[in-house]
Formats: sequence, C-alpha cells, structure tokens
Amino acid sequence: MRTARTWAGGQIGRAIAGALVAVAVASAQAATPAFAGAGTVELAFTPGDAIDASIVTAIAAAEREVLVLAYAFTHPRISRALAAAHRRGIRVELVADRGQTLELPQSVVPALAREGVAVWVDGNFGAAHNKVVIVDADGPHATTITGSYNFTLAAQKRNAENVVMFRDNPEVARAYRAYFRRLQGKAQRWSGEGVPATAKPRAAR
Repeated sequence: MRTARTWAGGQIGRAIAGALVAVAVASAQAATPAFAGAGTVELAFTPGDAIDASIVTAIAAAEREVLVLAYAFTHPRISRALAAAHRRGIRVELVADRGQTLELPQSVVPALAREGVAVWVDGNFGAAHNKVVIVDADGPHATTITGSYNFTLAAQKRNAENVVMFRDNPEVARAYRAYFRRLQGKAQRWSGEGVPATAKPRAAR
C-alpha cells in the first residue's frame, strides 16, 4: 500500500506541476505583446552597414522626444546628435548602465549630462544591457531602433552587430517607451559630476 500511495502521490504531484507549468506558459504568452505590422522594418549589420549614420539621422529627424537606453556609449557622432537635439528643444532622456558610465573612461554620458541632457544611471542589474533609441513615440512617424549594437566605434568598425529599425510604428515605440519608463523609475538621476549618491551596488556578473 505504501508503494501504491507513493506512486499515486507522485502522479498527482506531476499532474499538478504540469498544470502549473501550463498556466505559467499561458500567462507568459498572454503577457507577451504582439503588434500588427505597420510602417517598415529595416535591418542593418556591421561590419558593412552604417548603423551609426542611421541612428544619427533618426535623432536629427525627431520633432518632440528621443529616449535612449544604453550600455556602453562612447560614439562621439551619436553623442553629438543627442546634444544637438537637446539644444534645439527636443526632450532627450538617457538611461545608461551605471558601470559602463562611471568606469569606462571613453564614456560620453558624463559630458551629455553636463550639457543638460537628462541622464539616469541604472545599477539595478548585473548589466543594464539594452541598446534602444525611441523617437517620437506618440507621432505617426515613430521610430524604434534596437539590437545588439552598442553605441560605440567598436560596434561600428570592428564587431559583428545587428539592429532592427521599426519606422512609422507607434505601437512598437510606445511599448519600448513604457519599458524605458519602468527602468527610468528605478534608476538614479545624475548630473554628470561625481558618483550618484543613491546608486545601488552593482550585482556580480
């Protein structure tokens, strides 16, 4: 009898576990956003394609807002495009990985913050590894750029990288903007001087 009960309990346990997994999978699938096709989708790859030029062009075309999630950010041309957008009255906001920003001597983030660009540093993860540019999420010509491409000269000139550019697709842009706001809400605003006093210690990688 004991063996039978153990077998039955095991069967019930496996059935319950299977049901829980099914519910979890269904919940995850339900929570995953999906959008109808709209606008155009462009792909670019390095070495070869001028991804940096595409990013600069998108920033230069902004009419209201540019939001950026960055890991390593050392590319001077992209930095200059953000600074220029800020000077012409575009809302420019940047959430950057804390470690890369504070520890990488070539990082352009401190200079952008000192120029008045709104900067937050994110130390809540092992790495804030996003590379995203969102332009005019509420406009009909909303553009979202994302992929493996760090905003660095190495990514442009030496690495094998990719980006996908969603043009004229406000739904995608708004979904990425919502993700930006979630990360921004937990990050630390930074002036570009010193070390953010309220920054959390980085987790081991």
